[in-house]
Amino acid sequence: MQDYDVAIVGFGPAGATAAALLGQAGVRTLVIDRLTEIYDRPRAFSLDHEIMRVFQNLGLAAEIAPHVAPFSASEHYGVDGQLIRRLTMIDPPYPLGWTPSMVFLQPPVEAALRRCATAAASVHVETGVDLTDLRQDESGVTLDLVGIEAGAAPRRARARYLIGCDGASSTVRRLAAIASDDLGFDEPWLVVDILLKDGGGARLPPASAQFCEPARPITYLIGTRNHRRFEIMLLPGEDPRAMEADPAVWQLLKRWLAPDEATLWRRASYRFHALVASPWRRGRVFLAGDAAHQQPPFLGQGMCQGVRDVANLSWKLAAVLSGRAGAALLDTYGEERSGHVRALTATIKHIGEAVCERDPARARQRDADLVAQQGGTVRSVPRQDLIPPLRSGLVSGQEHAAIGTLFPQPWVATAAGSGLLDDLAGGGVRVMLAADFDATALADDAAAIGARLIRFVAGPPTVGAACEVAERDGIVAAWFARHDVRMALVRPDHYVFGVARQSTDALALIVALRAGLRGASEQSSQT
Repeated sequence: MQDYDVAIVGFGPAGATAAALLGQAGVRTLVIDRLTEIYDRPRAFSLDHEIMRVFQNLGLAAEIAPHVAPFSASEHYGVDGQLIRRLTMIDPPYPLGWTPSMVFLQPPVEAALRRCATAAASVHVETGVDLTDLRQDESGVTLDLVGIEAGAAPRRARARYLIGCDGASSTVRRLAAIASDDLGFDEPWLVVDILLKDGGGARLPPASAQFCEPARPITYLIGTRNHRRFEIMLLPGEDPRAMEADPAVWQLLKRWLAPDEATLWRRASYRFHALVASPWRRGRVFLAGDAAHQQPPFLGQGMCQGVRDVANLSWKLAAVLSGRAGAALLDTYGEERSGHVRALTATIKHIGEAVCERDPARARQRDADLVAQQGGTVRSVPRQDLIPPLRSGLVSGQEHAAIGTLFPQPWVATAAGSGLLDDLAGGGVRVMLAADFDATALADDAAAIGARLIRFVAGPPTVGAACEVAERDGIVAAWFARHDVRMALVRPDHYVFGVARQSTDALALIVALRAGLRGASEQSSQT
């Protein structure tokens, strides 16, 4: 029987990212997926700068870049065609080094993630394999597997931990007897992906648009190159399968397109849901991605949430498996991710319920209220302002706005060259220091948790005990000033554990993080 540290069921974007991150850490990982090939058409549509930073950390930025483009503004139009809301992005310089909101083409990006995962020496991938059962004991999980080809013999594999990344109809979730909380928002919609022909699309909006029209709400999205997407509410009595047929689709699109202007690439009816797993962990089994949550599409955060899940879980698993952290650290995964998903889903639900209003009188009131809330004039709201921080889990507990947010990633110069911060200063736990911060008292305790000292300097960087970096655009200097701090303790997934102004407070933070990583291990009853 094959033996691994981690088994992953599902090799979509979340599963492939988890495998690549674990492979990067040298964790012995098995990945299985029933499907043998990547689905050749897009499903996920957007990603953001946090997710692109994860891909950058995997060394995939250059490979993925040709398949990514900035997300246009999203303009919401009311009952009478008037602008009622605009979602956009902040102006450069960008805080994480990447365009904050992006669209992408899923098949080639997913293929790049798979290649990255399979290239890792410690990762073994098997496609065309089904999970039929699982059993847990105090030291691991036994997986019953069978190939999908006729006559394939059942076999078993063993892992210390299992991650279910196997989608909305997750087998892992079912076998682990994990329920989902229904957050009370589901509607039938039709998604239509098109490829514009040369000269086509003259009547399409210049920006992505949400037509909040009671007769039939419709979303229009501008993708990469000639890719465009419509998401269309289905009305009571409409047969979802009949609405996928070419004549019905072109009838829905005739306001903007004629059949000779575009090719229908994909159309699929579906019912979106707002569901969150409860709990996210059952013993040694974890859920991630669509297996753990489903969200309405109105902020395009579905795949982003799955990548956030595995970025959070992977570094914790690697730390526990290597002995650098106690097993209780894994309890923070569900606490952090469930809280984050629920908070973001509440925001998405609020936006979606406004979009989906079918009553004309209430829709007109919605339009008036939205504009009034903006002071009578529609104002641009950056999409990233709607993404919540971590509220609990492995964070310091300080009452401070920086806690649980992402630490910036500026363009920097070091003694070795220039580039993005993570590429030059590395990852892991980091102690980010203002130029004049005396870190002498921190060195030993920082080393004890494997943390690097990174000092942001104004002059030319030098080689020393701390990695010195000089930033190009003053992003971190502004961050320190805005938060009135001079030190930030940052986790491997770039979230801020704690902040300080003085060395004594900074030392206390490092001691607290060390306790969080190791000291609580005896409190865990699930490992």
